[in-house]
Amino acid sequence: MEVHMPAPTSRRALLRAMATGPTAAVTLVALSPRHQALVSLHRHYDDEPAKLARTREGRSISRFRYHNAERSCQLLETPLFAEPRFTSEALHRAGFVLQQALCAYLLDIGLTDAWNARHIKQDIAKALAYANAAGLGHGCPDMARLATVLSPYWKWGYHYDDWEEDRPDTGGFIPSSITPLVRTLVERIHDVTGHPRPKGWHSFPRGGRS
Repeated sequence: MEVHMPAPTSRRALLRAMATGPTAAVTLVALSPRHQALVSLHRHYDDEPAKLARTREGRSISRFRYHNAERSCQLLETPLFAEPRFTSEALHRAGFVLQQALCAYLLDIGLTDAWNARHIKQDIAKALAYANAAGLGHGCPDMARLATVLSPYWKWGYHYDDWEEDRPDTGGFIPSSITPLVRTLVERIHDVTGHPRPKGWHSFPRGGRS
């Protein structure tokens, strides 16, 4: 199902709208203008309705997930995953990075870790759809295509040497095309959440980034 996103608004405006509720928590149907896209996704996936409620605990878990994403992304950027013959391994690593990064964003805007665990799991395409509906604003077509190839990302952790016909379709992705897409999304999560880099981040390989 194609979800048409409303015109972008700032994350600050979204959070200000959330904070105006009597308990700083509002149901998704009370949000505007993004609530219709979120409600459509709930209906499409038959997911449990959720509340957006920003908490210190949620912010802390969000930061933890973002740090997981950063550390794993930097490992993805090393020569270990660079060769085309390691495409399956790179896809599996990329799936973990994106799952952690997108859940970091969803936690930061007020979805709970329990809701993410129950409804997002390892479905990267679904996580990206929810994040964009909730204001992430990362509409890169190649990222959307990669998210579909990855979902669910556990499938890339298996070895298919004896059963080539069962091997998932890579969609033409190889490490050199996977890594820049993953890095760009992680940077987007860093920018919109405002989380600090993990401790020791500058000591890791950074894929040529300055």
